[in-house]
Amino acid sequence: MFNFISRLSLTHKVVGICIICSVLPVMSITIIAQPPLYYSVLLVIAAMLTSLLLARALTKPIKLGLQSLETGLLNFKDGELSSLLAYKNNDELGKLCQLYNQTAKQLRQEKQWIYQRELMLDKVLQSSPQALLLVNDNSIVVFSNLISRTLFNSTTQLEGTQLQQLLSDAPIQLANAIEQGVDGLFNIEVDNHDSQTWHLSTGEFLLNNQKHHLYIFKQLTRELSRQEVAVWKKVIRIISHELNNSLGPMSSMLHSAQLLASRVDEPRLARVFSTIDERISHLTEFVQGYGKFAKLPTPQKSAINWQNTLSDLNRQWQFSYTVNTTQSILHADQAQLEQLLINLLKNAHESGSDPSKVNISVAFFNNACIVDISDGGKGMSEQVMANALVPFYSTKSTGSGLGLALCREIAEAHKGQISLHNKLSGGLNVQVTLPCRYCLLYTSDAADE
Repeated sequence: MFNFISRLSLTHKVVGICIICSVLPVMSITIIAQPPLYYSVLLVIAAMLTSLLLARALTKPIKLGLQSLETGLLNFKDGELSSLLAYKNNDELGKLCQLYNQTAKQLRQEKQWIYQRELMLDKVLQSSPQALLLVNDNSIVVFSNLISRTLFNSTTQLEGTQLQQLLSDAPIQLANAIEQGVDGLFNIEVDNHDSQTWHLSTGEFLLNNQKHHLYIFKQLTRELSRQEVAVWKKVIRIISHELNNSLGPMSSMLHSAQLLASRVDEPRLARVFSTIDERISHLTEFVQGYGKFAKLPTPQKSAINWQNTLSDLNRQWQFSYTVNTTQSILHADQAQLEQLLINLLKNAHESGSDPSKVNISVAFFNNACIVDISDGGKGMSEQVMANALVPFYSTKSTGSGLGLALCREIAEAHKGQISLHNKLSGGLNVQVTLPCRYCLLYTSDAADE
């Protein structure tokens, strides 16, 4: 019984209550007065019809108001906010419909404001110099801006494209950076055999209850151009030349003064000359360090024995190493390659890493030699990584800012590349890639060469 009543509409409930309230008094009167049966039936029917008409008159505005609210809520569900309710009665339903119209007007204004903000944000993102790529959890691109199409060598929109399909046509360095999924620095060769340095920032967040991956590629426009580096190198060569011209005579005069002082019983002179000798040696090392960067000689290539090279370095620095066993052999400048490895090992040990977590791995892949140097330090922040390869940039109070810059010069002198990536487990991974023309196989052709 109660279930049947609960399924009735509000109008039917009001009509039923009105009929019951009108019929019950009439039936009570007829029972007490005991008129003829036909007269009692006519009274009951008349009461029912009267109450039905009154109930319908009372429920009609309620029904119209509820129908208006229902239509308005359906419009809300469909995102339609321009329609207003026409119910104007000055009752509770009328006030409720008026409140609905005010809410719809406010929401329509906010929706228009959000739409304008979205247009502005889309304009900003599309014109941004940074390439943006948003990928959902199904590895499908859901957003990209204009410069990202250039980065991925695409003439059409990237939205709806599978990430793996996109990476198959992208430069190998770009594909490797995305697959690693961590912040990093990498180089891309362009058509004119020049290289572009890019910094990758990654992030994850929920959008519509689905995990999305955001990749932000920033070309390092703050990096010194090759022309600027050439000017700096020229300045350094001039300064180094003048300093060397002065240090030579000073060192000779100091030696003569030390010989004369040895005949005089004055301990203070020995301390003074010792301090001068120490400062001259320090200044000489300083000038030599800058000279290596300013005037890197042409690589004198020879076959590299990795086992001997890494074994010799292991006597000076603590690290573990692995060399894949292939028939490939790298031809490079032995001294320059060792200098590159020493600089990277020094950075790894100065990063705060446990020496046992410093590792060098050498592998040959796709006719290229890949050298990985990794550590267990703190890694690099975005700002530091963006400037890591810039000459003269250093976060150390006593650093010259030429360690990684010299590594880059050596790699590029061998027509190779250097890239940096933070590791997910913590620490930094530096990858040096030398191209295939410097990676020869032990074949009959190679032997003939």
